Amino acid sequence: MHTGSSRSRFFSLLIVITLSVSVVSQGTRAQDQKFALPDYPLTLGVFVMQFYSGGTFSIEGKGWPTVNGSWKLNGSEMELMGVGPGACEAPGRYRLRREGKGLGFELVSDECRQRKMILNGSTWRSADEPKTIPVRRISHTSTARPAKQPDSKSAKGSWPSFRGAQASGVADGQNLPDTWNVKTGENILWRIPIPGLAHSSPVVWGNRIFVTSAVSNDPKATFRPGLYGDGDASQDLSRHRWMLYALDKRDGKVLWERVAYEGEPREKRHIKATYANSTPVTNGRIVVAWFGSQGVHAYDINGRSLWKVDLGRVDMGAYDIPTYEWGPASSPIIWNNLVIVQCDTQTDSFLLALDADTGKTVWKTEREELPSWGTPTVAMTAKGPVLVTNASNFIRGYDPVTGKELWRLGRSSKITAPTPIFADEMFVIASGRGPERPIFVVRANARGDLTLPEGKTDSEAVVWSRTGRGSYMPTPLSYKGHLYVLSNNGVFDAYNLKTGAEVYRQRLPLVGSGFSASPIAADGKIYLSNEDGEILVIAAGDKFAQVATNSMGELLMATPAISEGVMYVRSAQSLFAIGRKPVAIKPKE
Repeated sequence: MHTGSSRSRFFSLLIVITLSVSVVSQGTRAQDQKFALPDYPLTLGVFVMQFYSGGTFSIEGKGWPTVNGSWKLNGSEMELMGVGPGACEAPGRYRLRREGKGLGFELVSDECRQRKMILNGSTWRSADEPKTIPVRRISHTSTARPAKQPDSKSAKGSWPSFRGAQASGVADGQNLPDTWNVKTGENILWRIPIPGLAHSSPVVWGNRIFVTSAVSNDPKATFRPGLYGDGDASQDLSRHRWMLYALDKRDGKVLWERVAYEGEPREKRHIKATYANSTPVTNGRIVVAWFGSQGVHAYDINGRSLWKVDLGRVDMGAYDIPTYEWGPASSPIIWNNLVIVQCDTQTDSFLLALDADTGKTVWKTEREELPSWGTPTVAMTAKGPVLVTNASNFIRGYDPVTGKELWRLGRSSKITAPTPIFADEMFVIASGRGPERPIFVVRANARGDLTLPEGKTDSEAVVWSRTGRGSYMPTPLSYKGHLYVLSNNGVFDAYNLKTGAEVYRQRLPLVGSGFSASPIAADGKIYLSNEDGEILVIAAGDKFAQVATNSMGELLMATPAISEGVMYVRSAQSLFAIGRKPVAIKPKE
């Protein structure tokens, strides 16, 4: 994801170059006509480009420095010139196509990575041209019906979705070990390799674990962890197999594996992401995986295909530079036999509720939103069930039965990834994109527009809020009266959940490449996984106290799952089962 430093770097690189643009209007060879530059503003994301008849141009963007320069036409080619030192001195060549009153760019050649990211495939529209939303066609295929309701006993110890039930991340009564050792095998019950790349988390029901992955035909396919601001997309567009695996949680044996989709990706992914970011969900009868543009796929717990839904191509990326494509990460949830998907894209945004038995649409609610990556949460409140979504324009509450909006709350970040959580009849929603970086704690019975006036931090509906303290990737954790918030850069905050008073703020001792996984808790301990593979064990309470540090020896991006005394940790290459080994009883002599 890009930051202010990358913005300045991008513009310094942009203004130093001499850009030679080969212009071709649609259906006509450029050399056969003289191309007339538009004399009105053109827009792309937050940017406005203007060519002036005097031979100058400007590019302005909210929150970005203004670029000024000069242009000169030479037949069908145009030179854009600026001044200043930089690395992108060679010209870039692009073909332009007319798009109504706008211009579209297609790459011919360009060695400048930053310039290529913003221009290649971009379409600049006239500033006065109304935004058109293409019709999204959702197709559905059903092949079978699931079995009867699962045995209620199989739900014991289940961790059915991202970070468990209602994304709480809490499972007490586990007796997990404080320490383990991958090299010696201490408290490592088993480890199995998982092919491909995925940041999705494992989910558990009964004795089954479900994990997803995207297996590339490119043997060098990878992702780049770390704390950096680049918004680049991966160049891996090779053929993939999108996989769903079922494992026996007792020994890690693969019970079955299914190829949900095979082909070239229909969207790009961020260089830090994978093509399998979304965690699957199960209710003990079915297991559902969402693979973005590759569709929503449902199986029964024995691996029989039930239905699939094609949402079309989903484009999620930078709100300000639409050519930066990052791919989806929101996970599906199951509530009351509805599979609910939050799909906020560059062109259109919506919530979709599918019948869990058939995959047919029950309701679809359109929303005016920027791309988002958080998973929705449904909680039963005193006033009935409420579905809460985290997004940029508004955090919203809905009736999950009908999809009707109940409330909305503005002043959030322009990039939102954490999942809403529910505790003590309050919803907690956070996001970490500056400058807002808010934390909001909202009463469960709120209704209407809850947006706080400038300078206000609470209201009748908003219990408390803070700016500058929200997390960018990890979802907050409510545990034993405290709200814990983990930043990507390793700052760990604790607040009084009901009042918002700060309990402590601590820089974690092992930050490394940063934190993407969300914290989880069990039996008074909090588990924090950094990207380099260390899991920090922290004592819950009023004072920060580190209990232990355990190295997995592999990159960690996914949030662990907990079930019946075992923590299941999904690394970049493996799935580990961590727990106390049974003590062997010596026979009597």
